[in-house]
Amino acid sequence: MTTTITLDQLNAAPAAQALAWLDGLYEHSPWIVERALERRPFASLAQLEHVLVGVVHDAGRDAQLALVRAHPELAGKAAVAGTLTAESTNEQAKAGLGACSPDEFARLTQLNAAYNAKFGFPFILAVRGPRGLGLTRQQIIDTFARRLEGHPDFELAECLRNIHRIAQIRLGDKFGVTPELGNQIWDWAEELAAESDAGYKEHGQLTVTYLTPAHQACAFRLQRWMRDCGFDDAHIDAVGNVVGVYRASDPNAKRLLTGSHYDTVRNGGRYDGRLGIFVPMACVRELHRAGRRLPFGLEVVAFAEEEGQRYKATFLGSGALTGHFDAAWLDQLDADGTSMRDAMRAAGLPGTLETIGAMRRDPAHYLGFVETHIEQGPVLNELGLPLGVVTSINGNARFVGEVIGVASHAGTTPMDRRRDAATAVAELALYVERRGAAEPNLVATMGMLQVPSGSINVVPGRCEFSLDIRATTNAVRDACIADVLAELESICARRGLHHRIEETIRAAAAPSAPEWQARWEQAVAATGLPVHRMPSGAGHDAMKLHEVMPQAMLFLRGGNAGISHNPLEEISNNDAELCVRTFANLLEQLAKEHP
Repeated sequence: MTTTITLDQLNAAPAAQALAWLDGLYEHSPWIVERALERRPFASLAQLEHVLVGVVHDAGRDAQLALVRAHPELAGKAAVAGTLTAESTNEQAKAGLGACSPDEFARLTQLNAAYNAKFGFPFILAVRGPRGLGLTRQQIIDTFARRLEGHPDFELAECLRNIHRIAQIRLGDKFGVTPELGNQIWDWAEELAAESDAGYKEHGQLTVTYLTPAHQACAFRLQRWMRDCGFDDAHIDAVGNVVGVYRASDPNAKRLLTGSHYDTVRNGGRYDGRLGIFVPMACVRELHRAGRRLPFGLEVVAFAEEEGQRYKATFLGSGALTGHFDAAWLDQLDADGTSMRDAMRAAGLPGTLETIGAMRRDPAHYLGFVETHIEQGPVLNELGLPLGVVTSINGNARFVGEVIGVASHAGTTPMDRRRDAATAVAELALYVERRGAAEPNLVATMGMLQVPSGSINVVPGRCEFSLDIRATTNAVRDACIADVLAELESICARRGLHHRIEETIRAAAAPSAPEWQARWEQAVAATGLPVHRMPSGAGHDAMKLHEVMPQAMLFLRGGNAGISHNPLEEISNNDAELCVRTFANLLEQLAKEHP
């Protein structure tokens, strides 16, 4: 039987003993643990893990390369010869790498050789995976092939991230700690992802759009799970939101509102939105198991629509709660010509403004709104931090435009006589890039650029484009917009062109309420982790609730360099565990404030 250790024992032990206990945490690299132990005592395993990450970061590139090169190839010579460390042997066995078919072994051998030739170090992957149970051989091969196309600097960083994930799993084994709450979050996400719209499910893709059969199946699952968790009430409302209520010890007490969306983009990920439903569900389950009531109620809403994929009605679910449901939405048609009203009625919903209007929440009955969400970006991943506290949700504005010149023969039109619409837009795109990078917390993007009916031998006479400009404050966003539009005018005047441009969306920035942001910061600090503050570049349901009550958000890092709106979107069970415990810390703070 393996003997486990405790944090108190590690903190109190002589250095040699502590180092012996953590032997094998990093492959053939005891110096990492040695340096980390100089920072004792540790308040939590999360803090210890963060210190270990910091030691490697501060060691410099040469030491990092040596660490990566200390690791064996997957199913490589060391595995065949039986000379792997005990830890690596266990991990490769869990992934079934010792049972490769001849074709799989040949493919891995080929990939190992190609990767080493390109990067000069072995491919590192935490083969026990984000759930800790082990990736399949096909998942390993697919990841290997994908990462072979990466940039050398990115691949070194990705190898180091995987090394830290391996160490995190090994640390849990040494301390006998299993992230049960994180496992539950991960398992709920996997199970809910089994529901996907027709035409996507057949290809293994996750797509859940508003009020499709898959969307309704998700709602019924969430309702059942909420009841299983111990919610006093769990129902589906007039727009398809799933609402769970866990009552307070005082039936007249205010409620904390929380939640996120369960619809997805097309071919999306498992955690965008859904994480913010599962985390408070797990907290309610633990409260119910303990037979405990809080001095305030907890209302968890799984919003039916946030992505605007089937109908142009973004934030439909949360907008109904704030009283901002647009009556014109009911008459919108989807790609098949089905109105939203008819889709609602086909799903068993009333489809009337009267029932939707009755959903409006009275802010006086609520303490505020909080949301947990996957970051959807690379920042936390690059910092080696599991959690980030959101300071503001960016305000954004979008435009579609067109520059008009003269289409002419590419061979006979001299360069100084051209009225090229595409090069004008390209010039604007470079300005947009420079202007967006000119100040912090501002981003500017030209996501679409198209020459209608373009031809290889024709100077473009028209060029269509889009603009997306976001910032943490409306003033910074609007200043950027003014500069970009002025530059568009200048470019067209200089080149003898004209243009049209239309604003399609404008949403105000939603800064976090200071007192709620502070609560999140205190909740993160209670885990032993440093507090990292960051803006949200993406929109969230919290933006709508911000219009009627105080709000603040917590971000959880995503794996695979933080990619989102993509099947590669990923979280680990350990990170999910920290997220649940941080949410629980927030609830404890509120309980002390409202005895």
